[in-house]
Amino acid sequence: MRARYSAYAVKNAVFVRESYAKEKQAENSISEIKDFANSCRFINLTVLDSGYNDETGFVTFKAHYFYQDLYCQLAENSRFIKEDGQWRYLDGEITPVADIKVKRNDTCPCGSNKKYKKCHSV
Repeated sequence: MRARYSAYAVKNAVFVRESYAKEKQAENSISEIKDFANSCRFINLTVLDSGYNDETGFVTFKAHYFYQDLYCQLAENSRFIKEDGQWRYLDGEITPVADIKVKRNDTCPCGSNKKYKKCHSV
């Protein structure tokens, strides 16, 4: 999960696509992945739980990012499978989390205690 998050953060759409289970790769084009990654400013990943056996695994996480002036969280319980000795993302159950509109002089929600305009605003 950390590798997928990092790949989104550095906009490595090829890695993200290749980390999908083979049966899911056709549903996720490199251009769509890149468009999403380019539209966001990723700030933090919190792994809440994880586990695995020989063939399957799961990761429960929250990915924190900004989309324009919205502070967003993707809360998901992801399922992974092992294919050719590699862990690959199969699917996930998303928990809805409300986006927060952030104004220039608001305290940045990243936890820095700085104003948004001095922290994560573009």
